[in-house]
Amino acid sequence: MATARCVVLGGGFGGLAAAHRLRARLGDDAEVTLIDRRNTFMMGLRILTVLAGRGTRAEGTRPLTRLAARGIRYVQDEVTAIDLERRTVRTRTSGTWSYDALVVALGADLRPDLVPGYDPSGSNLYDPEQAETIAARIASLHAGRIGIGILGVPYKCPPAPYEAAFLIEEVLRRRGVRGRVDLEVFTPQPSSLPVAGPAACAAVEGQLAAKGIAFLPGRRTAGVEGQTVVFEGGERRRYDVFLGVPPHRGPAVVKAAGLTADDWIRPDPRTCRLPADGVFAVGDVAEFPLPNGMMLPKAGVFAEAQGTVAADVIADELTGGGVRAAFDGRGHCFIEVGDGLATAVRGDFYAAPEPVIEIAEPSPHTVDEKRAFETGRLEAWF
Repeated sequence: MATARCVVLGGGFGGLAAAHRLRARLGDDAEVTLIDRRNTFMMGLRILTVLAGRGTRAEGTRPLTRLAARGIRYVQDEVTAIDLERRTVRTRTSGTWSYDALVVALGADLRPDLVPGYDPSGSNLYDPEQAETIAARIASLHAGRIGIGILGVPYKCPPAPYEAAFLIEEVLRRRGVRGRVDLEVFTPQPSSLPVAGPAACAAVEGQLAAKGIAFLPGRRTAGVEGQTVVFEGGERRRYDVFLGVPPHRGPAVVKAAGLTADDWIRPDPRTCRLPADGVFAVGDVAEFPLPNGMMLPKAGVFAEAQGTVAADVIADELTGGGVRAAFDGRGHCFIEVGDGLATAVRGDFYAAPEPVIEIAEPSPHTVDEKRAFETGRLEAWF
């Protein structure tokens, strides 16, 4: 077999999983190149660790340059074009890269600009660069109202805004100011986690109620005026501290390449393959329809599994062994609820007619599982 040129776009969960699997499966029979405009990897859950005052971003961050020691060429650059006909990827500074197999794992772009009047500075819950600023704002508040708002769907890691609320509630309580600070979460969706089903929603919303955290479903944001969020229909909510989850959209470069249906790529739900020869899409850049008409949640655990499957399909085809790999739609999310406890939502999301979901009782063991989830992948990938 001639040396195969495997190019992975994106150094998140899906891209890292794909690159490592390709290297493991193909060995010296492949050149594996990963291109990402960032120079580090950090899981989104690390933001909440900082908010809770239990660690730093640096502790959960690794340089992508370490990939070279694992036999993966890392290129720090921005992808500016994908040419499906010529089978090339163009970057801003490092030139053009030809591929025999391409894994698109560019994630979702955060688009606070889509919310009129919203200034994300110091208030973007999903921006890791703001984690310390947000933590400081919470630490300095002695009275008032904190709002956590989901400003559009879909968004990645669906439980994260609720987990942030639980952890912030604990911080306020330990500071002795909880009785003077109102805390609430709003969403445009009719319930907290619709794709996970009524039982999971009841569990999350029950925990919110037990902690005195107001839950406001069905609130679609029309805009922001200073410290006031304005909803469609005219309702207004003023916050002393507002933390937003900005709308998410697919990267412009994948739209320009003709890879998207609306905002997202729609690959084969089992193989992650696209109609274009040798091209696959995994993770938040893609959407995967479920039998009930909803979409698979955008979460790292799914991106990792999809990246592994895409790499296995590529390796199976290149080695002539026949394609055996398939993404099964199974995954889980951890939700810390404060006081050293966490629950886990585990499910078979491809089950018909509805996902089959299991919800664990909150326990310290699940907190340990969540921490092991992070450390295990950092050790495996770097």
